[in-house]
Formats: sequence, structure tokens, C-alpha cells
Amino acid sequence: MTQTATVNYHVHKPERQAFELDAGGIVGNLIAPELAPTQVAVTDVRRQQAATRLEEASVGFALSPTKVNSFDDSSSWQPTYDDELTKLLADKIGAHEVIVFDHTVRIDDPEAVRKPARNVHSDYSVDGAKQRLIDILGADKAAEWSKGHYAFINVWRPVDAAINSAPLGFIRPNSVATEDWILLDLIYPDRKGQIMGLAANADHEWLYMSKMTPDEVAYFKIYDNQGRPSIAHSALDMVEDPSIQTIRKSIESRTLVRY
Repeated sequence: MTQTATVNYHVHKPERQAFELDAGGIVGNLIAPELAPTQVAVTDVRRQQAATRLEEASVGFALSPTKVNSFDDSSSWQPTYDDELTKLLADKIGAHEVIVFDHTVRIDDPEAVRKPARNVHSDYSVDGAKQRLIDILGADKAAEWSKGHYAFINVWRPVDAAINSAPLGFIRPNSVATEDWILLDLIYPDRKGQIMGLAANADHEWLYMSKMTPDEVAYFKIYDNQGRPSIAHSALDMVEDPSIQTIRKSIESRTLVRY
């Protein structure tokens, strides 16, 4: 079944563009480049019963209940959850080593510090991923990992309730042209990174899984050092059931894996 959603594509510009996070030292303050709201057709892989595999689509979905009851501001839940993610990625993608280095809870509320990302993007450029590898491992160990096969994998899970609005959508990598990608700077108060934004293209094939529950996850590739495609993604502005008023809440966990 196909749904219609609105997404915000990036726009090609002659000058370099950037996101500035926590701009002016204000937590949650975001300065963003120009975006182009666009309606797209989105295929629901749950209703199509069309399985996706990381090797082919750079995204997979799995039933993966967690023992964590609350993803609160404490760090007490992280060892349990990190262990669950390590086992998940070992099972689903054959990861031999997993480093979980970031958790972000996003709430679709104007007052939230971290809201759903409503721009079509992938999390790392080539240079951005190489620098992040050094940031996490140090230069010597990063050089060792670079001799083999490694990747950055994001694991995304609904929190508290099934997703009824702003689900996470993905574009099949084989429907994306090289020239659709736009290099963007990501400016933090204490460091600078790079991500890849995506410009609109009518050939893009969007997919998502409807009404994902807290027992389900999406795991998707945001960089692979052997050239296997990362996947463009974004929150989709759409509502499954207008009679349901739950707030969209999720946790995304960034991981570095070695095969």
C-alpha cells in the first residue's frame, strides 16, 4: 500500500551550506539551510509484506523487545541497552565488534530539546565518517580498523507508544542519483562534522514500516568504508490515524561496527 507524505529536501546552491546546532550557545537552537517541502509517495513494507535486507536496501526491520523501561536522562539503562544492540547487530548483520557511541531521544514537541529530523539526509560524508572514526577510536586504532571492513549503523526504536505520526522514512539507495547528494557542514559548539543532504528527484523510491511499536527497530547503514550505499532518511510528515493523539517519541542509537 502506498501513502502520501511530505518531506523536506535540500536545495542545490553555489555556496557551501551548513547546519549549526546549539547555535549561540543555546541548547536546541538550530540554524538550518534552505529546505524544499515536497509530497512523496511512500510504500509501507509492513502491508506489502516486502522484506528489506541491509545488504540490498541498506535498511532492515526487526522485532527486538528491550528490557529497558525508561530511556531517561540517567545513564543506568545504557549498559543493558548497549548489550541488546550488540547482540542484535551480531545476529542481523554479522558484526564481529560493536561500539555504541551515541543515544538520542527525539520527541515531536515544540518544547523538546531534540525533535525528529525533518530533512532528507544521511548522517556522514566520507570525510565526516573518517574523522568520526578517529574521534571514537583514536588515530592508531582507526588506522587498524580502516584496513578491514567497518560501517556506521543507526538503530531506531519507538518509545512509549506505537508511531502514529512522523514515522521514519527511507529512500531505496538504487533510486538515488549521485548528483542528488549535497555535502553539508554540521557545526557544533565544540566540533565540526559533515553530513550528506539530498535534493529532490522524482525517481526516489520511499519506504517505511507503519505503526512501529517499541518492540520493533529499524537498523540502517549511514556509512560503509567499502563503498556499500548509505541510506537517505527523514521523518515523514503524515498521520496514520487522526483519532490517535500520542506524541511521536523515539530513540536512535549510533553504532560503529567491524565485520
